[in-house]
Amino acid sequence: MPWYSYQPIDSYPHNTTDPNNYNLVGIIPPNCPNPNEFICAIQANDNLGKPIFTTALRNEMLLALNNRIETTNVLLRPTLL
Repeated sequence: MPWYSYQPIDSYPHNTTDPNNYNLVGIIPPNCPNPNEFICAIQANDNLGKPIFTTALRNEMLLALNNRIETTNVLLRPTLL
């Protein structure tokens, strides 16, 4: 599955499940430094260059953010942008 970097283009508060807030990176995950505070990138199935948000992926994103621990499909970074 491809990776997508989180680059919000909507106004605050940003919607982390809006496909338009993500840019296709490719099959290699981007570098996301610590500490783990905000969404950096996700790994998801592709729909014309945008991620598909399944219930499982949404739950994994919540788990990662709530616990401040990266998961298989969710990478975190220290700042929002």
